Amino acid sequence: MKLKDKIDAEIKSAMLSKNADRLKALRNIKSLIMVAETENGKTGELNEERELAVLQKAAKQRKESIDIFKTNSREELADAELKELLIIEEFLPKQMSDNEIMERVLLIILEGGYTGIKSIGLVIKEFNTKFPGQDGKQVSRWIKSVLDPITII
Repeated sequence: MKLKDKIDAEIKSAMLSKNADRLKALRNIKSLIMVAETENGKTGELNEERELAVLQKAAKQRKESIDIFKTNSREELADAELKELLIIEEFLPKQMSDNEIMERVLLIILEGGYTGIKSIGLVIKEFNTKFPGQDGKQVSRWIKSVLDPITII
């Protein structure tokens, strides 16, 4: 089932249960998908990879907003963003723990024979290909922590 169809079904469910917060967040997600489908004169549905990218961008924006609102002591706005973030995350792949990310990063580095800081981009690309939808900051942080001290003599 396409993401857009899942969102439509969830919108109907939220309307029936009269859950205004959930309905607002779901409509926002649907709007983001519709905008992405029509940007740059495109028509038609998004592929799964592009849908995932739209949701990841929306989640990242919510996280940044939450940080800003908390910094400025605007807890009510931060709470609203958090509610929306939780709904967006329902449609994203399950996030890996730090240990899982570290294991997979090490495996990719060892299998690919990557060394040195110049290989970070290649490792990130391979990780994102094998495990789409993961938090890029965490992945990047672990890759840098492994590759930065490595030097070949």
